[in-house]
Amino acid sequence: MSQRVIVTGGSGGIGAAIVERFVGDGARVAVLDRRPPVGDSASLFFDVDLRDPLDTRRAVGEAITALDGVDVLVNCAGVFQHASLLDITVDDWDLVLEVNARATLVTMQAVAPAMLDARGGAIVNIASMAAKHGGGGEGHYAASKAAVVALTRAGAQEWGCHGITVNAVCPGYVLTDMGADTRSEADIAAWSARSPLGRLGMPQDVAGVTHFLASPAGGYLTGQAINVTGGMIMH
Repeated sequence: MSQRVIVTGGSGGIGAAIVERFVGDGARVAVLDRRPPVGDSASLFFDVDLRDPLDTRRAVGEAITALDGVDVLVNCAGVFQHASLLDITVDDWDLVLEVNARATLVTMQAVAPAMLDARGGAIVNIASMAAKHGGGGEGHYAASKAAVVALTRAGAQEWGCHGITVNAVCPGYVLTDMGADTRSEADIAAWSARSPLGRLGMPQDVAGVTHFLASPAGGYLTGQAINVTGGMIMH
């Protein structure tokens, strides 16, 4: 039977590449986002406000019903902001933490009953290398992604005995629309030079690792935070 997959933030960037990878493998995919996927008729779409826990649970429930169950959850929705610690406002903090961290907790809670009943499933949370090295000028973003890694490890510890794997993917600098307007050609060249592979990541690089972690081949991995950074981070 084909996998039944829920992807938050699946309408663009890394999320769209993840959806494409699963759909290409024959999976049935439900996308939870604020806008429909562009040019993709192979996935189901559910509009959701991930800052609203009730709406998030509603959308996940509808997706599970439409898919007749869930085998895989991928949390890819996220927001990014540049701000020094002195400039981070309470509103900035709430936005970034609510979308990146709290929504991850809520969606994990929402799929857990179905996965526990089925005695199996895979959850993959998209974090960031900022979760490991911190982030000057992006402290609230780094904190939110560190929280995602912590939630990942908690889920792995608590649900592993029920056949559920929970892992995180920690991308480095990936060329997506989310950062396109903040990166100059000089920035791209400088960051590419920091990678032993000599380039920035592409959404497909993250999608491939995500797909592996949700596949039987990745079934003995859990509680891991996998770097997809082109070697920028090796720990």
